[in-house]
Amino acid sequence: MPTVAIFGATGAVGREMLRVLEARDFPAGPIRLLATARSAGTEMAFRGQSVVVEDIATADLKGIDIAFLAAGGAASRELAPRLVERGAFVVDNSSAFRMDSDVPLVVPAINGRLVAYKRHRLIANPNCSTTILLMPLAPLHARFGLSKVVLSTYQAVSGAGQAGVRELERQIELHATGEPGSTEVFGLPIHLNLLPQIGPLGDDGFCQEERKIVTETHKILGDSSFTVVPTTVRVPTMRCHAESVYVETRQATDCERILAAWGGMPGLSIAGGCGMTRWPTPRELAGRDETEVGRLRAASADGHCYSFYVVGDQLLRGAALNAVEIGELLV
Repeated sequence: MPTVAIFGATGAVGREMLRVLEARDFPAGPIRLLATARSAGTEMAFRGQSVVVEDIATADLKGIDIAFLAAGGAASRELAPRLVERGAFVVDNSSAFRMDSDVPLVVPAINGRLVAYKRHRLIANPNCSTTILLMPLAPLHARFGLSKVVLSTYQAVSGAGQAGVRELERQIELHATGEPGSTEVFGLPIHLNLLPQIGPLGDDGFCQEERKIVTETHKILGDSSFTVVPTTVRVPTMRCHAESVYVETRQATDCERILAAWGGMPGLSIAGGCGMTRWPTPRELAGRDETEVGRLRAASADGHCYSFYVVGDQLLRGAALNAVEIGELLV
């Protein structure tokens, strides 16, 4: 069985990767866990055994068959070529290689065939908000074609890692005292607040997270002919991203046919039927593998315009689970 390594194993996504590997009984032989010098030497449990975390800076990279990278873009740009050179398959969770034309950007249920042929040793994991969006969007594109997508995201603080979670927790603790707490991660208080910008703004007025959604959606679906207009909002929830989505389809359809298209999408569950009086929430989706879609409704009488609401655990479907599913295709 392959030797598997997680780089950034002590971070929020790395911890989820380790848990998912164990929960899905991933066919790994030896497992290696690596992190920065600050975390090196700590121990983490895997399949009833204690594994000592290695220092990324000094670790020997030989002998690794599959490497999951969750240590950030700078680390990925330095580590990925070295690992590939030593014969490893690399699944990178950062944005470092997503738009590289020679690197497949993969959601297994949508374009896993790119991995199955094993023509690439470096595979990119999409941005979490993109992956959650595409779970219901890809079946609509395949069945009816898309001409326009307009969405707003409501993204949990854990999307900024453990530091984001700790910042919100501290602001909650200090709220009763009137102290604002640190705003180092988000720039402004996030407790009892909404921040409609994630990442730096570009000259076009779109922020970094919004640009990722546009370019990654087009690349994964293999079609840039339709318009994608996102607004990304950071909200004071701990886990799970929610997205309100409006679509215009090229082919006229109806709610029943949309539900049928969604029913064939692995990993996507549906909250109710047409009209959908029930809807998914971050609280109920936290820790669950599936992405759930609800509140489907027609936005026009001509059969081309529809709105819906989708929620998914960004640490799982948006990151760790998606990466492990890529690893399963490699195995």
